[in-house]
Amino acid sequence: MKGKIKRIAIALNAVLLLGLFLIHQSGVLQKFDTLLFDYDMKTAADHRPDERIIMVAIDDASLAELGRFPWDRAVYAPFLANLNPEGDEPKAIAFDIIFGEESDNPDGDMAFAEALSTYPNVILPVTGIMGDNFSTSEVRRDEYIQAQGIIKPYELFSELVRLAHINRVVTRDGVIRQTWLKIQGPDGEVVPSLGWQIAEMAGADLSRYEDLTDPRKFGEPVAKNTITIDYDLMTDDFLTVSFVDVLNGALPPDLLKDSIVIVGFTAVGLTGDGGQDTGASPIEKNFKLMYAHGNIVNQLLKGSEIAYAPSWAELTFALLLFLLFIWLPWRLKNIYSILLFLIVFAAALYGQYALYQASALHASIVLGLLAMLLAYLTNVSLKSYMDSTQKSFVTRQFGRYISPDLVKQIVAQDIEIKLGGDLKHITVLFLDIRGFTPLSEKLSPSELVDTLNTMFNMITETTLRNSGTIDKFIGDAAMILFNAPLDVAEHERMALQTAYEIQQGMEQIRQQIMDKYQCEVNVGIGIHSGNVVVGNIGSYLRVDYTAIGDNVNIAARIESQTKKGQVHVSEQVYEQTKLWFRYDEGEDRMFKGKSHPIRVYELLGRKDGD
Repeated sequence: MKGKIKRIAIALNAVLLLGLFLIHQSGVLQKFDTLLFDYDMKTAADHRPDERIIMVAIDDASLAELGRFPWDRAVYAPFLANLNPEGDEPKAIAFDIIFGEESDNPDGDMAFAEALSTYPNVILPVTGIMGDNFSTSEVRRDEYIQAQGIIKPYELFSELVRLAHINRVVTRDGVIRQTWLKIQGPDGEVVPSLGWQIAEMAGADLSRYEDLTDPRKFGEPVAKNTITIDYDLMTDDFLTVSFVDVLNGALPPDLLKDSIVIVGFTAVGLTGDGGQDTGASPIEKNFKLMYAHGNIVNQLLKGSEIAYAPSWAELTFALLLFLLFIWLPWRLKNIYSILLFLIVFAAALYGQYALYQASALHASIVLGLLAMLLAYLTNVSLKSYMDSTQKSFVTRQFGRYISPDLVKQIVAQDIEIKLGGDLKHITVLFLDIRGFTPLSEKLSPSELVDTLNTMFNMITETTLRNSGTIDKFIGDAAMILFNAPLDVAEHERMALQTAYEIQQGMEQIRQQIMDKYQCEVNVGIGIHSGNVVVGNIGSYLRVDYTAIGDNVNIAARIESQTKKGQVHVSEQVYEQTKLWFRYDEGEDRMFKGKSHPIRVYELLGRKDGD
C-alpha cells in the first residue's frame, strides 16, 4: 500500500469508527433491529395455544342478535350464569370491556352486580392514567411504572370482582411488543395486568416474573415487571366463540371446566368506552386487543420469556466485523473479498435467527452489519483507486481495438462483453400508438415530442412497476420484455397487468389530447410468450441487450392486427393468465410466414370486477 493511500485509509477508518459510535448512540438503528426481531418472533411462533384459553367475542353475530352496543347490562347476568355451570366453572372470566360508569338502566346494573357477587372468578379491567410518565427520566427499573391515577369500574361492580389493568405499551412504530405486568397508583396500590391476574387465578407459577425486567427499550419506559410479549399465537390460533352462543347456552359445560375465558370485541368498528380496540403485534399487523391478552396469558402459563444479548457483546461483535473488513479487502482479490463479505453477512443474519429460534434470545446485529458494510465499501474503494494505474494500462491497450467508452465501462465494472446470448422462455409485449400520424400533422415538432414523451413516460413507469424491461422505443411503438434479463415469477400475468394498466393510463392522456388538439390516440397491444434468444447482440462498438426469434415476430404480428384500445394475446399467454383476466372466446388467425393459424384472444378486463 502506498504511503499516501495508507494515511488516507487510516483517517477514513477512524472517522467511520467515530461515526458508527454516534449512530449507535442516536438510536436510529432501532427500527432495523426491530424488523429483525419481528421476523424472528413470527417465524418462531408455534401457533399452539394453551387448551384452557377460550376467547368470547362480541362479534357481528352478537350485534345482529342483541342490537347496538353497549347493551343493557342485565344481559351479562345470564351470560355469566351460562359461563359458570355448576361443577364446571372456569378458573377465570376476564372482561376486556370497561364498565366505567352507571348505565341508563339501574335495574340492569343491579342484575349485573348480583351476578358478579355470585361468581368469584370474574375480572374487570381498570386503566392507569399515565400522563407524562412516558418520559424515561421518570422511570426506574427497580420500581413499577407509576400511574397518576387509576380509573376503576363503576363502584357498584368494583368491590365484587378482581381488578386488572389493560394499559397498552405501544412502541413508536405503533406495535405492541411489551407489557407492564403490574402498575402502581398514586396511593401505592399495585394493580396487576389482565394477563397476570388471569394466569394467577389459573394457578400459574409467576415467581420468575416478579422482579423480571427486559433490558431492551422499544422507545417506551422500562420499569420493573416490564416484559416482552412472546407472541406465539395469531387470532385464528385461538378457540373463539360468539357471545350470543354463550348467552344461548350453546357451549358444552365440560368445555368450560377449569378454563380461562377472555371476553372482548371483534366486531368491525366496535371499540370500548372511548378506546380503540385494535392494534398491531410483531406477527399480526391488525388484530383485536383481546388476543394480545390471550398471548400474554399463554406466555405466563408456559413460563416463557424473551431474552436479549448484553450490549457489550453486541458492541464487541460490531468492532470485530469492522476490523475484519478493514483488513480483508487489502489481502484478497475483489471477487473473493465480496464473496466472503456476503458469506459473513448472511451468516450473521442466520446466526441471530438461529439463536432466537433455539433459545428465544435476541442479539442485535444491525450495528455489526452496518460496520462491516461501511468498512468494506471504504477499503475496497481505496484499494481500487490504488490499482487504477495498472488498470489504465489495460485501458490504453484495449482502446486501440474497441470503443474507449466501452473499455472504461468494462474496467470499471470488471465485466466481459460477449456476443450471442441464451435461450430463455419470456413474454414479449409490443405496443403501437394509433392515431399518431394525424396527430403529428397538427402539432409542431416540440409539441409532438412532448406529447410522445408523456405517453412513453406513463408506459415506462407502468412497465417498471410490473417488473418489465423496456427493450426499445421505435418511433411511436415500443417493445417490452418480461422474464429477461432477470427472472420474473408469473411473467405472463405481469405482462397482462402492464397492458391493462397502460390502457387504463391512456384514458386520461387520450382525453387531454382530444381536448387540446381534437385528435384521438389509442394504443394497440400484442402479447406472446415462448422461447427466444436474449443477450447482448451487436458489434463490439454497438451492443444492445435484446431478444430475437420467431416468438418475437409473432408478438409483433399479433399487435399489428389490433384495433384502437385493444389488447390481444396468444393462446400460450391466455392459458397462463385466464385465472386472473377475462377474455373473449378467441379466434384463429393466419399470420405472414406461418403455415398454421394462431389462436388470438382479446383482453376484456380483470376478474376482480374491474
